[in-house]
Amino acid sequence: MTKRSLDVICLGRSCVDLYGEQIGTRLEDVQTFAKYVGGCAANIAIGTSRLGLKSALITRVGDEQLGRYVVETLGREGVDTSQITVDPERLTALVFLAIRDRQNFPHIFYRDNCADMALREQHIDPAFIASARALVVTGTHFSQPGVDLASRAAIRAAKEAGTRVVFDIDYRPVIWGLVGHAEGEGRFVASAEVTQHLQSILPDCDLVIGTEEEIHIAGGITDTLSAVKNIRELTAATIVVKRGALGCVVFPEAIPDDLDAGVSVPGVEVEVFNTLGAGDGFMSGFLRGWLRDEDWQVCCRLANATGALVVSRHGCSPAIPTWAELSTFLSDPEGVTPIRENARLNHLHQATTRRQQWQEVRSLAFDHRAQLEDLAEKTGGDRNRLTTLKQLIARGAAQAANGDAGRGVIVDDRYGEAVLNGMSGNGWWVARPVEKPGSIPLEFEAGDNLGLALRTWPVDHVAKCLVFYHPDDDEGLRRLQEDRLAMLHEACRDTGHELLIEVIPPAGRPSDDTTLARALANIYARDIFPDWWKLPPPSPAAWRAIDSVIQAHDPYCAGVLLLGLNAPIETLKSGFDAAAGQPLCKGFAVGRSIFQAPAEAWLAGTASDELTVEAIAANYRKMLDLWQRRGRD
Repeated sequence: MTKRSLDVICLGRSCVDLYGEQIGTRLEDVQTFAKYVGGCAANIAIGTSRLGLKSALITRVGDEQLGRYVVETLGREGVDTSQITVDPERLTALVFLAIRDRQNFPHIFYRDNCADMALREQHIDPAFIASARALVVTGTHFSQPGVDLASRAAIRAAKEAGTRVVFDIDYRPVIWGLVGHAEGEGRFVASAEVTQHLQSILPDCDLVIGTEEEIHIAGGITDTLSAVKNIRELTAATIVVKRGALGCVVFPEAIPDDLDAGVSVPGVEVEVFNTLGAGDGFMSGFLRGWLRDEDWQVCCRLANATGALVVSRHGCSPAIPTWAELSTFLSDPEGVTPIRENARLNHLHQATTRRQQWQEVRSLAFDHRAQLEDLAEKTGGDRNRLTTLKQLIARGAAQAANGDAGRGVIVDDRYGEAVLNGMSGNGWWVARPVEKPGSIPLEFEAGDNLGLALRTWPVDHVAKCLVFYHPDDDEGLRRLQEDRLAMLHEACRDTGHELLIEVIPPAGRPSDDTTLARALANIYARDIFPDWWKLPPPSPAAWRAIDSVIQAHDPYCAGVLLLGLNAPIETLKSGFDAAAGQPLCKGFAVGRSIFQAPAEAWLAGTASDELTVEAIAANYRKMLDLWQRRGRD
């Protein structure tokens, strides 16, 4: 096939899934919900992108916050969103879902006159369709006249351009108006009218994929083999039957008299947690193989494994694996089950699906609480003024960073809540502390309610934890601190927050070029995988040891940030120079070296607000310049 800019375009449903967080209960009794991008077409667009294909989505969203959430999330996932149009009148669709047990997943579709069902022929660009190797159309977008015409227009454009047409039957009786709203989880109701409608699509398809129930509705009969034969009479497309835990079977040509006589590939045995989204994962895996001209066995193996990973997790699109994760799973599927309890596979999933991959972070750290309280007391200042001081520091940071792509802050919510609110969602890398200042052994300000506290944070806030830790500490102390870090790590994974661990060996303890590396190795040995490390500037020899440990345990680590320990700005130059050429070093998170002197003067009443902001901005600019010039002079 001619080389094209896109591998696959998906057309159809996009919505916001609201997944019940309480497991094993009725939807009526769910108390809290997790928000994800959903909808068959959107899920497949995300899934194929995660698996290394260039994907795009054609759909519509509302002109509101949830519509923007859908588009922004797809964009972060690498999906081409250029053909997602905004509907000024209709709302983005919603689905409420619950996990009642391993067989029942009640959900309610809020799709009355929703935005994606307003897709029309004029929204289909034939040139865009021609830019892809394949077009995926989904069954629900043939359920109403307007979207039916739009989907058929896309198929015509694909046929004219030589773009292959993939039909995901995606049968939802509730969307076809065959059952009531409370029966949204139902997957099959016989309907001659729906069968006739779906069969009119089949002749133009190159690949048809469906569950046995979906094959039944397309084939017009509840015997699977007979239904497949009926479909074959209407199309020369390859037919793929998804059979859940049994795997799948492919019929590239003539249909044999035994269902298992097709290209049959067994499923992957996993513990089922949630079957919702499994079909979208299956399609994503199958397309990864099919569009790279793999044989049927490989296509099915990829599809079955992707579906198996999805059924092991909460949610649809967020549960789909990346190619790195899928490859790891396929190398030893038995070695990583049960999946929900496998720390290393779950870390790989999280690390390869981060919301943003930061190339550099040059952060001003002013999460200090105890130190500033002491400074206020020393200068005779009022602790209540620390809230204003944090805002002045933030103003200085913004003035110096001036839109820098790597701008960042670390700030607490005790005195910096207003700063956090102002910088969240505005292009800043934002971290905030969880540790109780100066605690040895490590304690958390939220105590045992750490997980609940993190649930109140914006998801893009990084949980920062300073631990005074030495690898040669007394075993009891060392294990207690590691236990606390493990608790934090689990809480971050449960809530979707990135984790930064700041390691500082306690003052007075002997240290050498291996100390930090050994500390990191101990933490990794507990299956704790922070996204970020924040470390005192290492020597070249210490860098080599640290790099070796991180590469061995977590090659997907987001990076190391250097701290300042209140050293003079010029003194930090040697540490920055030593970091030059270290790929793992992504920047710095320096605080008192920048703000200490201006803050003291302001608290003492000898400097105005504006002079304080200017002084902090000037110091931050010096730090940014030192970083940019590291290793050059």
